[in-house]
Amino acid sequence: MNSEIAQLPTPVTAAQAVSSNRRFTVLLSATRRGARLARWLTVQQLADWDRPYDTAEQIVAELAANAIQHGRVPGRDFRLTVVLDADGMLRIEVTDARADRMPTRPSTAEPDAQQESGRGLLIVDTLADLWGVDLSPGTPTRKTVWATLAPATPPSPPMAGPLTT
Repeated sequence: MNSEIAQLPTPVTAAQAVSSNRRFTVLLSATRRGARLARWLTVQQLADWDRPYDTAEQIVAELAANAIQHGRVPGRDFRLTVVLDADGMLRIEVTDARADRMPTRPSTAEPDAQQESGRGLLIVDTLADLWGVDLSPGTPTRKTVWATLAPATPPSPPMAGPLTT
């Protein structure tokens, strides 16, 4: 007698069928090494998803740097989350442990050339389609700074027209 059990397909709920988001989340140490790792992991994940990563890499670099510089609490990590939804919208989130230090919208005025900091969110503001800050519900000590990038659009093919010589 054969004891093999047939593998039936697992039923898919309606919520699972609708949600085809791809999600990557990792906790990283609130150090410069953790910020570099956040950037590298983002590039690797987006490459696996066949998604252009140059702009996302820059945004992650700035948000992670802000998390370790302005949101660091000794002994607490920061969290990086990257979500690619079914429509190709990319959402980058960096959660740190300092809700008391909220970022502000950067000034569009030219920053002082001698200024060492304060340009990160200006870069994020320039590169992202949208960005903002959310406080973690039920955990008043955390904040999440997020940015979204619209789907990458392939270049349009050149217009076909009569050839001239």
